[in-house]
Amino acid sequence: MPRIVVDVMPKPEILDPQGKAIVGALPRLGFTAFSGVRQGKRFELTVEGPVTDEILEQARNAASTMLSNPVIEDVVNVAVLDEAGTQDAEAN
Repeated sequence: MPRIVVDVMPKPEILDPQGKAIVGALPRLGFTAFSGVRQGKRFELTVEGPVTDEILEQARNAASTMLSNPVIEDVVNVAVLDEAGTQDAEAN
């Protein structure tokens, strides 16, 4: 069954305490190449049948009204996953 993935991230001006904790822990675990981390959310919406433009529009509407808090978060991606779980052409 096809899936649509929705990625949501905190707005740049919003503090991200989880990201800050992660970036502090990375060097202690030997990962020294990273200077910043922002943690977001990922949703996978399963679709019965093919993903049409109408279904993608519904996913975008759900992302902006229910899956994210538009005051503090941005929807950064809405894309169809293919059978292998990789993103098809960007549907944002």
